[in-house]
Amino acid sequence: MEPFDCLVIYVPTDAADAVRQAIGDAGAGRLGNYSHCSFSVEGTGRFTPLPGANPAIGAVNAPEAVPETRIEAIYPRSRRNAVVDAALSVHPYETPAFMTFQVDAGLPGGTGQAN
Repeated sequence: MEPFDCLVIYVPTDAADAVRQAIGDAGAGRLGNYSHCSFSVEGTGRFTPLPGANPAIGAVNAPEAVPETRIEAIYPRSRRNAVVDAALSVHPYETPAFMTFQVDAGLPGGTGQAN
């Protein structure tokens, strides 16, 4: 089985559906006979744009708090660039916050494996 990674990305809530769709279309969230699987939780993103920034939300040197959604989805490691590129292509922020990391996507005996 190919190794799997996980994408975690923080998105303004009104853009979350577009990011979920884009990463699913790029191959994230494929679990058995299901596609576009992800987990989301709501929260508040906080940031202060510094001089030279071109913020999609807020103003330079002004602290901002935005309703955001944390989206998590696994994907085959070979799809990493496609999944990250897809997420960034529809994300409205100039510099989106995201991380990727290796995951164990299967259970002993081969049950619960992602495809």
